[in-house]
Amino acid sequence: MDGDTFKQKSYISNGRKFSTPMPESNPSDFLICGGTTYVPEDGITGAQLMAGGDGLTYNDFILLPGYIDFVPEECDLTSALTKKITIRAPLVSSPMDTVTESNMAIAMALGGGIGFVHHNCKKEYQAMEVSKVKKYQHGFVLDPIVLGTDHVVQDVADVKKKYGFTGIPITEDGKMGSKLVGIVTSRDIDFLLEKGKEGAQMLLSEVMTPVEQLTTAKAGVTLQEANHILEKSKKGKLPIINEDGELVALIARTDLKKSREFPYASKDENNQLLVGAAISTREDDKLRLEALVMAGVDVVVLDSSQGNSIYQINMIRWIKDKYPNLQIIGGNVVTACQAKNLIDAGVDGLRVGMGAGSICITQEVMAVGRSQGTAVYKVAEYARRFGVPVIADGGIQSVGHIMKALGLGASTVMMGSLLAGTTEAPGDYFYQDGVRLKKYRGMGSLEAMEKKGGGVAAMDRYFHQETDKVKVAQGVSGSIVDKGSVLRYLPYLIRGLQHGCQDIGARSLSILRSMMYSGELKFERRTPSAQYEGGVHSLHSFEKRLY
Repeated sequence: MDGDTFKQKSYISNGRKFSTPMPESNPSDFLICGGTTYVPEDGITGAQLMAGGDGLTYNDFILLPGYIDFVPEECDLTSALTKKITIRAPLVSSPMDTVTESNMAIAMALGGGIGFVHHNCKKEYQAMEVSKVKKYQHGFVLDPIVLGTDHVVQDVADVKKKYGFTGIPITEDGKMGSKLVGIVTSRDIDFLLEKGKEGAQMLLSEVMTPVEQLTTAKAGVTLQEANHILEKSKKGKLPIINEDGELVALIARTDLKKSREFPYASKDENNQLLVGAAISTREDDKLRLEALVMAGVDVVVLDSSQGNSIYQINMIRWIKDKYPNLQIIGGNVVTACQAKNLIDAGVDGLRVGMGAGSICITQEVMAVGRSQGTAVYKVAEYARRFGVPVIADGGIQSVGHIMKALGLGASTVMMGSLLAGTTEAPGDYFYQDGVRLKKYRGMGSLEAMEKKGGGVAAMDRYFHQETDKVKVAQGVSGSIVDKGSVLRYLPYLIRGLQHGCQDIGARSLSILRSMMYSGELKFERRTPSAQYEGGVHSLHSFEKRLY
């Protein structure tokens, strides 16, 4: 070595004398790395992570951080649901009868995602649920709850208890499309209810605010004009009437506020919320699909535990021929070979997952399926070559799992247990050991397959028939702790994803996936002790509040 750069210095350690060449400028350079400036490669790429042939779940690996040069709010979470439908948040609710009906689908769309209404019910019911979502606007309510003059104050109280609001239009025969005669608000009935039975039995014709004293708007008024009238009048509700004085729509002040609170809501070109629905592959489902299309459904998912079948391929081709503008999501698949057949048939999106859900026992009972992390990567890596987005369905337990699914190539994530137990999920709350719970069950459970008024869809999903003497369950029934409203939960998930992207250094989910495929995004396998270290540990007690 150059004597001008280094000089011999003696030092004593543990009583022994050593001589080490030291750089004049910064001795620590040599002590740390022997004078080299080379920084070795750190972490492995997604391709290297999945090259070993192992089945990996979300807990088996972690994403390594990158470089931060933006704030979380700048991260764009816009995602492709299908070839032609994009949503502002990569969040999708599962078509399960304890997860998604109209209330959940509305909440998901308001939050920037989308909900898929389940089909474990009669086709008329499913179509009605889809219609509710399409009619729900931050503007005109086309099917408001209406009462008649012969109803009583108690009827209004019952509506408030069930739906959470008053401000009910009163028409001559108590139906939409009939002549408007007045409106009843909480101010009209609050004191009457305090009087007990006498006040509760008073006719609405005696307590309502008559139509002559109401602020109304004529049919044909634009949403902007109607909003201006409502703001100027400072009223809570604005009835829309035609030339004959018949009620045709209603605008609520709360909807105006919601449109400001949910600026990224998923909407179509008509300013209506986006909604999806599930169907099966039977002949009867062609009639179901017709009803759904009439109700305004934007996208359908062919709901099957194993989507690579002649039944699904034939259904895809039939739908593409009959409804060429309708977007179709095929699945479920977990291999590139399965995906190929559905892509060749013409699907616009793929749903990935088999046996990974918290209530699914397909892998245990059938010994068929795939670890979710590996499944998402393998299918997404193939499907991207054809511009087909992938939905990661199953195994999502936290916002970190959503981040990992997106990092492996998924465009969106479908959630079941993460949304079950919320206010918007179907079913009633009950208490067990002092804990407020809601039922949650797999569509492959015997309970779902034997549901009155439905059940056929659940059986179809797992290739069962009503006449089968023995049905093999591929799911279980359970309960989920109350999570509150989805409208409070979704913002937490969205902000969590934005922070995750910031740590990685990806300004958008598109950039995140491009970093993964280019090798810039690095991964690392996790040992069981590393997984333990990454969670809460070494505490006597703790409280885990997520938001």
